[in-house]
Amino acid sequence: FIIEKHLRQGYYLVKSHRAYIIILMEKRLKNEIEYMTALAAKAGSMSTEELRSEREKALVRIGFLQHERLIHYLVTMTFAIITFLAVLAFVICGHIGSSAPELVPLIVLLLVLLVPYIRHYYILENGVQKLYSLYDEL
Repeated sequence: FIIEKHLRQGYYLVKSHRAYIIILMEKRLKNEIEYMTALAAKAGSMSTEELRSEREKALVRIGFLQHERLIHYLVTMTFAIITFLAVLAFVICGHIGSSAPELVPLIVLLLVLLVPYIRHYYILENGVQKLYSLYDEL
């Protein structure tokens, strides 16, 4: 992997086989919100053509973040369902008289992974909603 600093956006990218994996999505989202806030503040002094161009660019950037949000939603829900099923299996095994101690590490691992996924999805969801409102101000 080649790690390079992307100066305009202020986030790190990992380049691997023609694909870019965004490492610091939260920083990218924060930078985008700051940029759109500044753009919305000076929208009144921009020409119609400049404003149209910026709105088109903003839609593309919001589209990328929407895709990221969708993927993280699907991953988060998958982990939540698997965690629920593991807890359910543990409870059912306890009720039918057989213990299932091998499920405890699995449940702990799933919960350890689920909490950061929920946090990251929460940040993405709120950030994209903020970008929608900033786009409406343009």
